[in-house]
Amino acid sequence: MMAQLQQGGPDEKEKTTALKDLLSRIDLDELMKKDEPPLEFPDTLEGFEYIFNEKGQLRHIKTGEPFVFNYREDLHRWNQKRYEALGEIITKYIYELLQNECHLKKVTLPVDAIETEPKSFIFMSEDALVNPDKLLVLIHGNGVVRAGQWARRLIINEDLDSGTQIPYIKRAIEEGYGVIVLNPNENYIEVEKTKAQIPLSSDISDEPAEKRERKDKIQKETKKRRDFYEKYRNPQKEKETMQIYIRDNGSPEEHAIYVWDHFISQSAAENVFFVAHSYGGLAFVELMIQREAEVKNRVTAVALTDSVHNVWHQEVGKTIREWMRENCCNWVSSSEPLDTSVESMLPDCPRVSADLEQGVQKSILLEELLGWNS
Repeated sequence: MMAQLQQGGPDEKEKTTALKDLLSRIDLDELMKKDEPPLEFPDTLEGFEYIFNEKGQLRHIKTGEPFVFNYREDLHRWNQKRYEALGEIITKYIYELLQNECHLKKVTLPVDAIETEPKSFIFMSEDALVNPDKLLVLIHGNGVVRAGQWARRLIINEDLDSGTQIPYIKRAIEEGYGVIVLNPNENYIEVEKTKAQIPLSSDISDEPAEKRERKDKIQKETKKRRDFYEKYRNPQKEKETMQIYIRDNGSPEEHAIYVWDHFISQSAAENVFFVAHSYGGLAFVELMIQREAEVKNRVTAVALTDSVHNVWHQEVGKTIREWMRENCCNWVSSSEPLDTSVESMLPDCPRVSADLEQGVQKSILLEELLGWNS
């Protein structure tokens, strides 16, 4: 439109000048702030006006309605930030349930951590390391979930039984199992960057001065356009942060190996059982690769749910694949009836169906997981 106006006569040029003047007087900051409320949210469930009812369902305190994601129309980013803030509160709530309802204790990692270093933690029953009979180890998938959770979406939209590990934990304890709950996504802490920590472009270069000047000009123009776009997309500029990784627990795979070395392998249980979901299955397979003889000697059975492990990409050896065929089973989301055999192109463990609509964990009977191959 602007180009068309510029090609016209004096009248069009006057219109162009007027349009430019109008655009220059628009306060973009104020316009965007008006559209997007501040990214400030409550720090309690009650502050959000939600509570978990007696059925474990998240409901609005006043209306009794389920959680509404689109709280403000046409503000997807703000709604997403609100959802994430609620999710962080729910994570802390689940931690409290693990301790108060399941009577698990919180154990800090690394075990020899000093006061000033980043730390993670796991949960375990009082008898986890001394139970002479059986131990159940739970590993969730990747993403935002933390210890005690299977899926945040199910916790918020369905109920606690669907989205958390709590039914497994309670039933396992009733059946005489010791329990260890891993926390494989708690890999780092975030701290705000100082100006000194934010990398700056260096003036030192072997390039000719003319080429360097041209590159600097392009970079400045690019930054100007990016900042303008970012000002529109993200008017409430958030603080820059950096990640400080937790020693020996900087990834789900590292975490699984660390907990094996310092806890599971030191336990008294004659039979160790794993339930691993999604990326947790990949972390277990990596544990097998790194500790094959120990795992074969201690682990009785592994129940995988929608595991994303891949024996080819992870370069799993023949002896491990043979062990997995005998000692692992992968329940996968499917519209087929529960426990229907599902074809797989991978030569590892059997795959059977679980109810896609109910959430893979909820649809599998606890008796099957805890009793399978025991």
